[in-house]
Amino acid sequence: MIYGFAKQSGGHASIYSEEGKGTTVNIYLLRHVTTDAAIEANSPDVTAMSGDGECILAVEDDDRVRRLTVARLKQLGYRVLEAENGAEALTMLASNPNIDLLFTDLVMPGSISGYQLCQEARKLYPGLKALLTSGYAEELVQSDRLGGENLKVLRKPYRQTDLAKAIGEALRGE
Repeated sequence: MIYGFAKQSGGHASIYSEEGKGTTVNIYLLRHVTTDAAIEANSPDVTAMSGDGECILAVEDDDRVRRLTVARLKQLGYRVLEAENGAEALTMLASNPNIDLLFTDLVMPGSISGYQLCQEARKLYPGLKALLTSGYAEELVQSDRLGGENLKVLRKPYRQTDLAKAIGEALRGE
């Protein structure tokens, strides 16, 4: 029913379930752009926080969310590489030493989570800046572990201004 509703509405649904932990359902719907939303997207705050061609590796397992994220990052003035999972991201990192920021989903299917990806990436490049994103509340509870690794989490869904601010802070090491 959830999938049908999302598709009928022109959106997308993702369902993630883990034995003993529960199920999370994310529904992504198209946003109706109002005058206020258009003003927010072009506000001086977003422009002031825009990038200057820095290279970001965006890692997201959901194809539609990844495409949206890449488009948003490019709109902010960043060069963007993309990967759909941790293994692909590690391969890209190994062959692209000029990546300024790793922007990864925290919870991804497969053997490498966003947290593990950050740890492995920092073995390759100890000074690599990273920012995690997640729509899962349970993962955000682990903020002590993430804080100890100097990792912050941008909670999904987020506005363009939130993205611009979080990316800027991560690049500056804040």
